[in-house]
Amino acid sequence: MEALLRQSRAMCPFLNKTSPATLRAMSMSTAVTHTAPGGGAMSNLQIIARRCPVMGKALTVQGARHGNPALAGAFGGTRAYHAKVPKARLHTNAPNQAQAVDLPSARREHAPFAPPPSNKPAVSQRQSPAPPPSAATAAPFNYDGFYQNELDKKHKDKSYRYFNNINRLAQDFPRAHLATAEEKVTVWCSNDYLGMGRNPHVLNRMHETLDKYGAGAGGTRNISGHNQHAMDLEGTVAKLHAKEAALVFSSCYVANDATLATLGSKLPNCVILSDSMNHASMIQGIRHSGAKKVVFKHNDVADLEAKLAALPADVPKIIAFESVYSMCGSIGPIEEICDLAEKYSAITFLDEVHAVGMYGPSGAGVAEHLDYETYANGRSTKGTVQDRIDIITGTLGKAYGCVGGYIAGSAKMVDTIRSLAPGFIFTTSLPPATMAGAKTAIEYQMNYQGDRRLQQLHTRAVKESLNEMDIPVIPNPSHIIPVLVGNAEVAKKASDLLLEKHQIYVQAINYPTVPVGQERLRITPTPGHIKDYRDHLCQALESVWNELDIKRTSDWAREGGFIGVGVKDAEAVDPLWTDEQLGLTDFEQDLKAGRGALGALENVLERKRVQVLQAVAAAA
Repeated sequence: MEALLRQSRAMCPFLNKTSPATLRAMSMSTAVTHTAPGGGAMSNLQIIARRCPVMGKALTVQGARHGNPALAGAFGGTRAYHAKVPKARLHTNAPNQAQAVDLPSARREHAPFAPPPSNKPAVSQRQSPAPPPSAATAAPFNYDGFYQNELDKKHKDKSYRYFNNINRLAQDFPRAHLATAEEKVTVWCSNDYLGMGRNPHVLNRMHETLDKYGAGAGGTRNISGHNQHAMDLEGTVAKLHAKEAALVFSSCYVANDATLATLGSKLPNCVILSDSMNHASMIQGIRHSGAKKVVFKHNDVADLEAKLAALPADVPKIIAFESVYSMCGSIGPIEEICDLAEKYSAITFLDEVHAVGMYGPSGAGVAEHLDYETYANGRSTKGTVQDRIDIITGTLGKAYGCVGGYIAGSAKMVDTIRSLAPGFIFTTSLPPATMAGAKTAIEYQMNYQGDRRLQQLHTRAVKESLNEMDIPVIPNPSHIIPVLVGNAEVAKKASDLLLEKHQIYVQAINYPTVPVGQERLRITPTPGHIKDYRDHLCQALESVWNELDIKRTSDWAREGGFIGVGVKDAEAVDPLWTDEQLGLTDFEQDLKAGRGALGALENVLERKRVQVLQAVAAAA
């Protein structure tokens, strides 16, 4: 719409000198003495448009189509005025745009679940065609039939989603119960990566705030939901990422959608370059923006540069990508993308949802972690990777254990989104207790690295065990453990068996979250998954793999390898957290003593667990 308005102003003197506010007011005010094409009153804007030699013709054609003599005017004729408007090219679903249609023909062409055609002979060409059915005789749309048809398709391709009744127990994390309190299970797929949802400091702060300020915020931020809790939280987020400002949303899905939609629609002729594995929230935001979308291959900087080089230098460009891709665990090439953004005058939009709290000395994410020593030693952060990122988005609902999302960046950018984004303006603010709890969680993780270090060590231990058991783990340098199954129905059966037979909850991941044929179990250890839980998990997976005859790593290798599993002569993937950053000097000593990798790691884990328990007890 913005592009169309700019083109129109260049050609039309009236539009060029009239403000958008005036145009909007004229389009909403009516004059009862003039009829509109579909009946009713014409707006004042339509009345003025009739005087234009171009728009007058267009309105005449429109009036003739609808049988409205008031619009037929003096011009007459049958030529319609129309202009071609560039549409956003999206790599997801085809756009569904509302269009004016002839209702009787629409019923004939699109009526679903209609009875089969009769065997009566076709009407002769000399005979007059039968009139379309009237509104009184046409069969009503079968809504329930439509719903059932869509659900049947999901069941048929085995992508229908079943929700398990999982009730996490704050005092017994990572344990939960099912429908009844007696049905205990161990949760191995939570995104509460650090167990902050039960952290005593967070809970105490939330209880205090809830008792004092109540359950809800009272409205949107611009009406009655702006308060000290929102300002304090945004100040803490800005400090976390070393940015000028931050803005909190109800979720990071909303933050991504609102920010990309706003920037993409407001920047003139904007082009958004999107990683092929970006989250649905980013794809949706680009779709809503109407901007042109260019997709580059996952983590492929050469492909990204080729696409950037093909764009005009003066066109605004946004490179949208993630730091940790949650379904495969891969890490984005952040520094290289920053280099390309500077070279081709683009801005960077980095989603750190699965990385905040998990990486870096302060828990700010992968961008901070790439300059670990600089941030750990309090040196100047000017020119660091995190400093070079223009827009960082994150969540409060994963490693921080609460709910909500945010953006961080320059003060002007944040103020622009605050002022223009409907997803922020018209959404009720987060409750005060939630914002107070999130602020406490961020500050806790900024000052304490024990949780994320222990989580990394547990991740290493599980990956090591599964690799030794020939169970196919998709290799990656992050805290995600994707176990490849390769079939939607089998993945669902494996998840069900783990829950019903072994009291372990790991959700199956299938299409559209991952491509068909890449279905998997996604395992996420936490600091609470001690050795007993890990041993139980590995034994259960071994049993399920045998019972369902699921392919192992060696089976994938015989087929030439698949998405990193069983690939011949593949380079080893090193964890993002180095041994030095994790403080594994004891690990090296145990290795030299001949205890083996797993034995040495277990000794370190036990020592770390004791340290964490002592630290929590001291803080409480």
